[in-house]
Amino acid sequence: MHSDSTKPEGHRLQVHAITQAKQMKNIEARKLPGVEGVWVFAFADMIVFAVMFGSFMFDRQHSAALFEQSRQLLNIHLGGINTLILLTSSMLVVTAVHAIKHQRQHLAARLFGLAFACGLAFIGCKIFEYQEKFQAGISMLSNDFFMYYFIMTGMHLGHVVVGSIVLAALWRKSRSPSPGTLAMYESGAIYWHMVDLLWVCLFPLLYLVR
Repeated sequence: MHSDSTKPEGHRLQVHAITQAKQMKNIEARKLPGVEGVWVFAFADMIVFAVMFGSFMFDRQHSAALFEQSRQLLNIHLGGINTLILLTSSMLVVTAVHAIKHQRQHLAARLFGLAFACGLAFIGCKIFEYQEKFQAGISMLSNDFFMYYFIMTGMHLGHVVVGSIVLAALWRKSRSPSPGTLAMYESGAIYWHMVDLLWVCLFPLLYLVR
């Protein structure tokens, strides 16, 4: 049996190159999608919302009757519709990024366009819901429940507006001759999934929990 030191130099270099290629492939496979900064922002943002969720649950324990009476004044149908809108938009964004990965830009552009339309639909539903509350004489000064409701849903709505602008930019970029990098699309998708996840937590907390 021959040791590695007895093998020809060319063979050892070839083995070394193959090993390096495998290591690089494993590193790429483990790499997070998008840019690191988006993950940091998403993590920090979710911590802020988690603190608000905890504060809401703490105050709810001390004013259970008031919070339950106020919860029943919310429009659960609009809340449910908005949940379906965001879940649909997230599915469209996932499919669009997959299309980008497979060089199907025209399909990706249509999917990003539909996801952008979902974002606008969510904004429209939320504004209509706010109008309902204002017409009923309800504001964030009515009681503690509605203070939390308007602050948390208002902050989330701001995230939806920013996310919709991002989706519109991705839709336009995917239609251009130079569509940009995959990391750009993945970063936009990460932000939109964070918006979706926050609403999936907000909806049961405000509209469903008794």
